[in-house]
Amino acid sequence: MKVSTKGRYALRMMLDIALQDREHPVALREIAQRQGISVKYLEQIVAALARAGYLKSIRGPQGGYILTREPKDYTVGEILRLTEGSLAPVECLETDRNLCPRAEKCATLKLWEELDQAVRQIVDRRTLEDLMEEQRAIGSRSEVTVQRC
Repeated sequence: MKVSTKGRYALRMMLDIALQDREHPVALREIAQRQGISVKYLEQIVAALARAGYLKSIRGPQGGYILTREPKDYTVGEILRLTEGSLAPVECLETDRNLCPRAEKCATLKLWEELDQAVRQIVDRRTLEDLMEEQRAIGSRSEVTVQRC
C-alpha cells in the first residue's frame, strides 16, 4: 500500500486546522504556506473533505475552514479512505465479502488478510487528536511544518 500525496496532504491539512484556534477559521493560503503545498492542490482536497462533512467552510474576509467535530472524533483511517479509497493491499479484500473465485485455494490470502488487518488496526485506532499530541511533542504549535515524505 502506498498513500498518495492527496491522502498525505489531506491528513496534514486536517492536522494543521486542528492545531489552530478552534474559534477562528483557518485560511487555505495559511495552510498552504505552513505546509509547503500549493493552494490549488489544497482546494481539490478541501472540497472532498467539506463535501464529506469533515470541514465547514466559513465565507468572508476572515473566512476559512474549521473542523466539524472534535479532533478525537476523526480517525486517520477515515481521512485516508476518503481521499485514497480502499486501503486494502489487494483487490479481493476491498469489499466485506471476498468474491475471488480462487479464495479457497489461495495460499497468499491469509498473508493479505493479516496485512490488511494490521493496517486497519493502526489507522483506525489513531485519531487526529493523537497526531496533535505528537506534533506538539516535536515542535511548537506555530511551526506545523512536516517534511515532505
